Amino acid sequence: MPLFSLLQPNLVLGSSVLDLTPEILALYQIEGLILDIDDTIVPIGSDIAEPELTLWIETTRQIVPLWLVTNNPNRVRIGAIADSLSLPYFLGAAKPSRKKLRQAVEAMKIEPARVAMVGDRVFTDVLAGNRLGVFTILIEPIVSADSTLGFNLLRSIEFTIARLLGVSLATKK
Repeated sequence: MPLFSLLQPNLVLGSSVLDLTPEILALYQIEGLILDIDDTIVPIGSDIAEPELTLWIETTRQIVPLWLVTNNPNRVRIGAIADSLSLPYFLGAAKPSRKKLRQAVEAMKIEPARVAMVGDRVFTDVLAGNRLGVFTILIEPIVSADSTLGFNLLRSIEFTIARLLGVSLATKK
């Protein structure tokens, strides 16, 4: 399988996770979600979820099971976020490794093709999800004002490399 196909998200949302609606989940027949944490549901460095995210989690968990899977190894911070949202989680996932994603899918007892990996990074979230065979959703990050510059540079480099490899990162409506 060519590298570019492993980097190609199934869906480029073009906005934050908050715009991942029940209608979109139904359209793509998604029955479970694996969510990245840093810059996907909370800004990196933040240890609390905004009220809008908490409401989105409450609404979405009534439709599909949710798991958090992050590369971040900080047990205290990640545990606090997961506990505040009452969500199961794996930390230190080493994405693009599939191991922790596979464990989350197995815990949900859902066919991998019906589970979506939702994240803001092509070379970790999308690559790991595609390697496992789950549906991949690339979202726009939730970043804090003080981390925007460094993140945008890293994301720009990542997107440039992905595009050079033939990946389309155009928003799909």
